[in-house]
Amino acid sequence: MTKPPSKSPGAGNRTGRKLGQKVKKGKLKASSRRWIERHINDPYVQRAKLEGYRARAAFKLLEIDEKHHILKGARRIIDLGAAPGSWSQIAAKVTNSTDEDIRVAAIDFLEMAPLPGVKVLQLDFLDPEAPRLLMEAIGGTPDLVISDMAAPTTGHQRTDHLRTMYLCEVAAHFAVEVLGEGGHFLAKTFQGGTERELLDMLKRNFRQVIHVKPAASRAESVEMFLLAKHFKGRKAEDAGADEQA
Repeated sequence: MTKPPSKSPGAGNRTGRKLGQKVKKGKLKASSRRWIERHINDPYVQRAKLEGYRARAAFKLLEIDEKHHILKGARRIIDLGAAPGSWSQIAAKVTNSTDEDIRVAAIDFLEMAPLPGVKVLQLDFLDPEAPRLLMEAIGGTPDLVISDMAAPTTGHQRTDHLRTMYLCEVAAHFAVEVLGEGGHFLAKTFQGGTERELLDMLKRNFRQVIHVKPAASRAESVEMFLLAKHFKGRKAEDAGADEQA
């Protein structure tokens, strides 16, 4: 299986664009101008354009995989919070998914342009029908569930944090319900924000549970990723439920 390159952008800039560009003040707010300058000067943004990925987030997944090998051997993948689709692009490539043999399902309440080999569902993952539709789309048991879901921001930091952590928890329970034995789960979380109950549940069901922060995650961001490797199988979850009864 051919895997996409995953090295971090180096000092060289292969796009031809000069780093350090400034945005004219005009009518932009200072905060908006700073965000645009940071974006256009971001080497990951430039490399994503060069290599044909829809977003710089592709390199977060690739860097995590470079160390933890979660894409290796994956036959079916479910991508939660997929828009604009860079993780799904990688998933389709590593699974050899085609429109005739769909092995990748992606879901987001935001509109997402079609991708070859990917069944795209424009739907809220919290919709009761979402799990069934995702499983039907790939026609079998997934080896990997990946989630880059984050709740729409309200401007209230604590509220936004809790809402995104809830999505992480729902994604984790979904993964435990659908993954094949030996499968992996990766989801966005925040530094210091993973609930103890969620970690305990994952540790019962996976052989290794860790937090990772790839280099492609901006240094100032509190974003991290929760990685659960080597699913033990649903018998482990059943045993855990019996112990708590």
